[in-house]
Amino acid sequence: MKFEKRAPQLRLKLEGWRSRLVFIMAAAGFALLAGRAFYLQAMHTDFLQAKGEARYGRVLELPASRGPVNDRNGQPLAISTPVESIWATPDELDDVDDAKIHALAKALAVAPDEIRQKIARKDRQFVYLKRQISPDQAAKVMALGIPGVFQQREFRRYYPAGEVMAHVVGFTGIEDNGQEGVELAAEDRLAGVPGSRKVIKDRKGRIVEDVESMRAPRDGQAVTLALDQRLQFLAHRELKAAVAQHGAKGGSIVILDARTGEILALVNQPDYNPNNRANVTGRQTRNRSVTDLFEPGSTMKPFTVAAALDAGIVTPGTLVDTGPGFMTLGGWTINDSHPNGTITVSQVIQRSSNIGSAKIMLRMPAERMGTLFRELGFGSPPQTGFPGEAKGQLKPWAKWRPIEQATLSYGHGISVSLLQLARAYTIFTNAGQLLPLALLKTDAQPIGKPLVTKETALEVTRMMELAVMPGGTAPRAQVPGYRVAGKTGTAYKPENGGYNEHKYVSSFVGFGPVTSPRFIVAVMIDEPAGPKHVGGDVGAPVFSSVMGAALRMMSVPPDAPGTLNAMAPAPAPESAHAAAPAKGFEG
Repeated sequence: MKFEKRAPQLRLKLEGWRSRLVFIMAAAGFALLAGRAFYLQAMHTDFLQAKGEARYGRVLELPASRGPVNDRNGQPLAISTPVESIWATPDELDDVDDAKIHALAKALAVAPDEIRQKIARKDRQFVYLKRQISPDQAAKVMALGIPGVFQQREFRRYYPAGEVMAHVVGFTGIEDNGQEGVELAAEDRLAGVPGSRKVIKDRKGRIVEDVESMRAPRDGQAVTLALDQRLQFLAHRELKAAVAQHGAKGGSIVILDARTGEILALVNQPDYNPNNRANVTGRQTRNRSVTDLFEPGSTMKPFTVAAALDAGIVTPGTLVDTGPGFMTLGGWTINDSHPNGTITVSQVIQRSSNIGSAKIMLRMPAERMGTLFRELGFGSPPQTGFPGEAKGQLKPWAKWRPIEQATLSYGHGISVSLLQLARAYTIFTNAGQLLPLALLKTDAQPIGKPLVTKETALEVTRMMELAVMPGGTAPRAQVPGYRVAGKTGTAYKPENGGYNEHKYVSSFVGFGPVTSPRFIVAVMIDEPAGPKHVGGDVGAPVFSSVMGAALRMMSVPPDAPGTLNAMAPAPAPESAHAAAPAKGFEG
């Protein structure tokens, strides 16, 4: 059967120019693909290599060890020990059966539910299962062969001296960064810089080839403190015993090198163990001798007398009428604990007379005393580098009222840290020059700032030596075999805008040997309980124990060998001040 010729509308016919256009477009597409392939495979290979390496290549961080902290004799106070951290990829670990999860939890000493919670979030590619475990424990975990579980080398800080050095050295956090103390203050020096290396891993996360080292880790630098661990142990032992004996709330001791201003010991109570901070509170970690302020009481009297002597206003033998034991000024009353009558300036220090000190202060322009207090460092941070250094409180001299000027003479109306107070006493051990404090060990002799004359410093030293002898307020501060000098302080604690007459701060600051001062020891006991609460009963015996042991430990020759078997008598009563705005100050 023959078919008719098809109708024209059924014929498929492409015009010539159209066919050529389709051909050209197809050829261009193939050329573009070929060019792109050539560009990627021959000229620009980084893209494909990066995609490939993302599947098998890894850049591992090489941890750097934190620098050690040592005492002045090279004894380690903070060191870094290698530990392992276990981490996982949630996607891979999610497919592991319950038996292996339980085995993993047992090896890590955690609950299985804790692991399940950590791997529940699928948007995370990395999660720590447990950090800073021992290498032995990590080896047991990795021996389970669970896919998606890996280990990572880290460092954990260890403090050999424990609570003895806790407030000075401080501690680091989980990321090995400084949190308190020297660890925080010297973070830039102690912290290392981690390195990195490129490796090839198989699908199970095992390293099959070490490709290259990209950056070598740089360990942190060592920090050598001025502190002497032996003196620190000694001060810690004596302070802890004193706080327990007197049922006190807390306390602090500072030991300075009387010749250089170096901080040789700095301890506080309560303390804590930096190696185990599970139940540590902020009250325990506070570096009280640096951050806490207190009204120093009669430990300020030597500065009042020094300023008057230096100005030529009085001499050691100048008579001061302390009257019947009280004095009214501007409607306020200043008291001594017992009438002293007419006494010399030396006896004002020896007997710690508030009235005598106030009368000496009022003979001077307020500007002179205010300027000396500022130059001694009161009202300014001591610039040691310790975190949280307190600057204290000192009202500008131009705003002093007469009663304020009088009470400042014996430590009322001013607040200081124990470290500031100890530093101020360097003018008596360095011929009238104030020394800068040094937290780090130094071999250079510091440059002091002259504040009073050498003669004045020696005269006040003689007065403070009388204070520790029979008839003074602190015979219990005596050290057999050595001449020492110092001053007691006892103050009621400020509370609710006034003073609590049942809460005290008892202190003693002194130095020895007098013939060639080696150490300055400052003691502060916070809220001693019981009938014995004055500085002569509470602070002075601690000073005696610490100073005596320190001098013998350092083989300092005795300068009073005839007193080796001497027994200290009971202290003379310390003066008290009873005034409405400043009530509660005792010698």
